[in-house]
Amino acid sequence: MSQARTIKNNLKTKSTAKKIIFIATLNFAVAAAGALAQSPLDDVPELNARSAVLMDAATGLILFEKDADTLVSPASLTKLMTMHVAEKKAAEEGIPFDEPVRLPSQSWAVNQPPRSSLMFLAQGHIVSLHELFLGMSIPSGNDAAVAVALNFSPTIEAFAKLMNREAEAMGLKNTFFVEPSGISDENITTARDFAVFCREYLRLYPQNLKKYHSVTQFSYPKTSNLRLSQQNRVNTIVHGNHNNLLYSFAGVDGIKTGYIDEAGYNIALTAERDGTRFIAVVLGVPTTLGSRRGIRARDADGEALLTWGFKHFKTIRPEIALIPPARLWKGKENSIPLDTLGERVFTALTGRGDGIRYEFNIEDLVAPLPAGFSAGTITFYDVTGKLLEMELVTTMDAEAGNFFKRLWDSILLFFKNPLRLT
Repeated sequence: MSQARTIKNNLKTKSTAKKIIFIATLNFAVAAAGALAQSPLDDVPELNARSAVLMDAATGLILFEKDADTLVSPASLTKLMTMHVAEKKAAEEGIPFDEPVRLPSQSWAVNQPPRSSLMFLAQGHIVSLHELFLGMSIPSGNDAAVAVALNFSPTIEAFAKLMNREAEAMGLKNTFFVEPSGISDENITTARDFAVFCREYLRLYPQNLKKYHSVTQFSYPKTSNLRLSQQNRVNTIVHGNHNNLLYSFAGVDGIKTGYIDEAGYNIALTAERDGTRFIAVVLGVPTTLGSRRGIRARDADGEALLTWGFKHFKTIRPEIALIPPARLWKGKENSIPLDTLGERVFTALTGRGDGIRYEFNIEDLVAPLPAGFSAGTITFYDVTGKLLEMELVTTMDAEAGNFFKRLWDSILLFFKNPLRLT
């Protein structure tokens, strides 16, 4: 039995036919939404897709989910993992993106499966890794994906192993690949897994949004892609990006669409407005709708998720002037610096966040203790009330002081609090 089918069988009991709406506990009272014009629960989107997720890209918080752990073939969304593996390998091996790469016969357009989306690579073409990335991103060329894979691995199977190694390293427990283009229904993922992957991809390669995923047109082949003997037969094709929301939804700047018969219509989207970025993953819009209606339904689902997200949620990055150190007893030093555990960023309702202030609750500490030791909290408030409480931790190891320092601090601690003599 293949690994893909094993994962599918193991998850059968986890999938549900019922739509799940998940508004996560955001560390503030969702009841505060009652003070808003409309609660997020009042207008949750009704989707065509089998599975979907909306995530705050900064915090990783999932704000909406519908059957988020249902297994669906990612189709051409697979090419994003192909790009990630290639980016990583190119950096490790010092391969430049602007120099010509090999085009094995397996990558030529004429050798791709029927109904493949194509960049139209051909024998003798001169093409760079950068152009192949554009070919994967805009026309979603299966030929481009095969070319990229075979420039970093001897076989498609070997490259798929690299893809799966990366998926495992990212904690994507329900994602598995057998090839780099997405044409096989043996590639599998879930909306939850793929949102997590997209978040990591955007963290690693934020420049790719502008370089590849928001580019609306790509022309290939140009005269520069042909050998001198071929240049009298140039037939340049202008490819348009299949992500229609690039043209119609303010803030969308990526990321990828996908389709195969077995999966239906898929899209992974990201959009940014006023410092808030969302990731939306829509999988399995039914093929029974037909091509035009299926694409419109896919786009409508993505637009509905993003519209709902921007209407009700925002990312807050509070500024903290200075975190005071903790008092350190029995240590070489009398204090130890602190920082927040995790990034100082959180998701809030759009009606929250005005007039942010914060309060510290810092405990006295006794050496020795390690870096990362819990030392108290910082609590954020706005004009409505409590927003968030974050843990404070030590930023360095604290060594014990000498005998006389420990003895003296023990005496001071006894008079400060007899219960803390030790």
